[in-house]
Amino acid sequence: QVQLVESGGGLVQAGDSLRLSCVASGRTYFGALNMGWFRQAPGTEREFVALVSESGGSTLFADTVKGRFTISRDNAKNMVYLEMNRLKPEDTAVYYCAAGRKLSTSTSHYNYWGQGTQVTVSS
Repeated sequence: QVQLVESGGGLVQAGDSLRLSCVASGRTYFGALNMGWFRQAPGTEREFVALVSESGGSTLFADTVKGRFTISRDNAKNMVYLEMNRLKPEDTAVYYCAAGRKLSTSTSHYNYWGQGTQVTVSS
């Protein structure tokens, strides 16, 4: 079992930056998990944002955030981060941290989810 807790969301203006954090706890070794960030705006499906492989050596981003967001992890601290720059109003959503065994952009491949943190970007 893995428990995930996100933090760092908030209300910002367009063009600002935010860093989301996710801490993992539980019996499963954090370094054996692929980690992803997803987001969900009201009335929409949950969508992939970014992922990082177990070692941190591989990352992938949705086209909508590529070049603006970065993802990183610290396996010694059981942490994964999402650095969001040049935020846009369309980035407004609840952001979720997720963990899974498969390196995937699909929500169905992630077994563990956090409760989410709200990011609101005003124009």
